[in-house]
Amino acid sequence: MNEAEAKKIIDKIVEQVFGYKNPLTIEQFMQKFTFDVKLPQPVTDAVDGTTTWAQSTNPTKFMRMDNARGMEIAGATAETDYLRPTEKFETVEDILASWQQVNYTTTERQNDSINIAQSDNIQRSENVFRSQDVRDSRNIVFTDGAGRCEFIAASQRSQASVFGIRIDDSGECTNCFNVSWCGRLTNCMFMHDCGDMQDSMFCTNLSGKRFCIANMQFEEAEYRRLRDIVVQWVLTDGVSG
Repeated sequence: MNEAEAKKIIDKIVEQVFGYKNPLTIEQFMQKFTFDVKLPQPVTDAVDGTTTWAQSTNPTKFMRMDNARGMEIAGATAETDYLRPTEKFETVEDILASWQQVNYTTTERQNDSINIAQSDNIQRSENVFRSQDVRDSRNIVFTDGAGRCEFIAASQRSQASVFGIRIDDSGECTNCFNVSWCGRLTNCMFMHDCGDMQDSMFCTNLSGKRFCIANMQFEEAEYRRLRDIVVQWVLTDGVSG
């Protein structure tokens, strides 16, 4: 996974969600839509000095997962089964000083995953770029927290959703943009605390509706006319928050 592959995923998501080809570079997309999304940050691998990516930057020493496995440090070797020679401790300070010799935080952690880059804490996933806390998902970019999702970007803490941008704390959303605390939405934008809705935007605390804007009912033709205006705004000068 690299930036070119990530851009292809973003292009596919944008076209599916908005119905237009993506006019944004990957940098523009990130700046426009991930302003409040917590993403892995670059840190330095203390072993080889290269850049690695960490979910938390609070620790002071880092080691990417590839280096951490089988690393011989502070007297530990393969011959000793990676145990160090035992030292005599008298005080907590003695223990802490010795601990500092092996206290590296593992970065770019992943299990049973393929094609992962600039990401941390990835489980059973594929094609993930600059994301963290992703499980059982595919084609994820710039996201913090996704489970059983596909083609999701710039999202947080969401589940079982497909083709979405800025899907936050939501589940079972399809072709949606900027929705939070929602469930079972299709083709919706700018929604909060809504469920079982289709083709609606700028609604709050509604359920079971279609072709609504700002909690008002519209005819389909008028809704689609206004939606197109909103999409053009979002992809040009509009703010997503």
